[in-house]
Parts: sequence; C-alpha cells; structure tokens
Amino acid sequence: MPHHEPADPLHDLRAHVRATHAAAERLAGEAAGAARAVREDRPPPAGWATAGERAGVRDELDELAAVLRSLQGLVPPELQSQVAEVLRQVLLLVRAILDFWVDRLEAVGEGAARAGRPAPPVAQDIPVS
Repeated sequence: MPHHEPADPLHDLRAHVRATHAAAERLAGEAAGAARAVREDRPPPAGWATAGERAGVRDELDELAAVLRSLQGLVPPELQSQVAEVLRQVLLLVRAILDFWVDRLEAVGEGAARAGRPAPPVAQDIPVS
C-alpha cells in the first residue's frame, strides 16, 4: 500500500501568495510603463493622446489649411464653384444618411416605449440653407 504524506496546510496559502505577488508585479510594471509613456510624451497604453500629441496634430492641420488657402488663389473661379457644389452635395448626402439612421433609431425608441422601456431622446431637425 503506497504511503501518503499528510497534506501541507500552508501549501494553498503559499500558492495564493505567489499568485498575488506575480499579479502585483505585473500591475506595477504596467503602471511604470504608463508613467514612462507620460514622461516621454507618448500616448499611454490605452491609446489616449497626450497634450503634446494633440498640439502636433493641430499644428499639422494649421499647415494644411495654410496650403489650401494658398492654392485657392491658383484655382480658377469656375472650378472653385464646381468644387463648392460637389462639397455641398456630399454634405447633403451625409445629412440624408444621418436622417435615415435617426429615423431608424426613433422607430426603435417607439418600440421600446411600447414595451415599457424609456424612449431615447428626441432629435431636432435643423434645416440646411
């Protein structure tokens, strides 16, 4: 008959302490990495942009706007009006798509209200001139 040693009552406690220690080290490493990202002006692991990165994007957009303004003088007036009309049509298309989805959401909200759930907020129609 094989001989069984009595179970060590502290074995499970040691295993839990080791697991807790490993988890604490992992969390400390993640916190140190996030702090390092902030010091180096990089986005933290969650992907949120830092103030320096937002300023860089803003500067790039300002440069792009300046280039577009300088090119505006080189484009003939007829072409400018055509581009403006195309942009107007694109914006109307986007508005039509948004109206479609708002109508669908309102229909879902009405169904929810009939089922006893609160309805979503009502959207206001803003006319385009």
